[in-house]
Amino acid sequence: MAIDVRCDRVSKRYRVQRKDDVPAGLAGRAARALWSPTVDFWALRDASFDISRGETIGIIGRNGAGKSTILKLLGGITDPTEGEITIVGRLAALIEVGSGFHPELTGRENVFLSGAILGMKRREIRARLDSISDFSGVAAFLDTPVKYYSSGMYVRLGFAIAAHLEAHVLLVDEVLAVGDAEFQGRCLQRIQELKRNGATMVLVSHDLGAIEQLADRAILVDRGRLIADGSATDVITRYQRLVNGSDAVPSDADVNEPGDAPVRIAALTLHSPEGTSLLAAVAGAPLIARVSLSGDAATAARVTLSFYDFNAGTLLTTCSGEVPAATTPGATEVSVEFTFPELLLAPGVYTLGATVTPVGAGRPVAWRFGRTTLYVQGRHTSQGVFAQPFEYRVSSHSTAARLPVTTESS
Repeated sequence: MAIDVRCDRVSKRYRVQRKDDVPAGLAGRAARALWSPTVDFWALRDASFDISRGETIGIIGRNGAGKSTILKLLGGITDPTEGEITIVGRLAALIEVGSGFHPELTGRENVFLSGAILGMKRREIRARLDSISDFSGVAAFLDTPVKYYSSGMYVRLGFAIAAHLEAHVLLVDEVLAVGDAEFQGRCLQRIQELKRNGATMVLVSHDLGAIEQLADRAILVDRGRLIADGSATDVITRYQRLVNGSDAVPSDADVNEPGDAPVRIAALTLHSPEGTSLLAAVAGAPLIARVSLSGDAATAARVTLSFYDFNAGTLLTTCSGEVPAATTPGATEVSVEFTFPELLLAPGVYTLGATVTPVGAGRPVAWRFGRTTLYVQGRHTSQGVFAQPFEYRVSSHSTAARLPVTTESS
């Protein structure tokens, strides 16, 4: 298979100035200002990986691990100190959304400018202009200089440009953290569409649910080094062990779940009634949450699905169901589906978790948290967590004056 991106032993060094340890012979402010020894800081060391054409990979790691450094190197924002990077085809980077805008130019002019930078012809850009303005939601202000845009308008237009102007390789850095849930959901849907159309993508995000559902493969970076490269599920498992355990790099044996657990949760995914995998849902629409189990199913167990607020981590509600014991002991795979005819969550961002507890046991033997994110879209104006459908009616029985009867539903 053709390779679109190749990193061959890539390293990036920064020289950091130090003002301490001034020799005793240097006196005075001017002399001390001249004394600025530097130390080498390696943001990335010996990174090597290939990305095949049409493949989507996620890069995960703790803050300061080197994730954004990789994207900046791939995007040509900075040059590697050592090693070589090869990229085939047209590249678009969503590293700092809208960072390439000229503030004095209008939104329309910046669209054409961005397209020209990508090497596109004017007629190609013009053909996509309506889609860009509709997606961004700034159509009414497209001929206004972007220096007058709000920060939300700025990033929405920036994402819309990069996601709609044709590129073979797309770099995405935490753009799913911008905008409201409605826009985040549309961003995810657009990324899924680009993935289906065969674009090669590199995603950096702290949203492990989005990485696991979008990426074909994941890379774990820690302290500037690549320490894991494999399936998104296995690499995220290793990352969570790294974060929740010690600062030491875990061994390869720690990638898999402990062998003494009779059952493990292999996946927690979201789907439409038609079976399509979802990252975003619409308030009031149906939704299916599927918990996939593997292991010894000889014992009956209770599967509990939990909904949490994404930012606060507050438990919102749970749903439980019992899985009967298999008639034949031994390893098996079981799929448990929770069907919601009408999703009552208000627009926002949520995360889902699941546990498996054998019947009669006091604690779960398998659990899964922080890896399934749900973006709920909609136009409900509820200020709470749930978008409760309702009807109301106003009537007056006064003989002096009568109010018109009003009926409305939500």
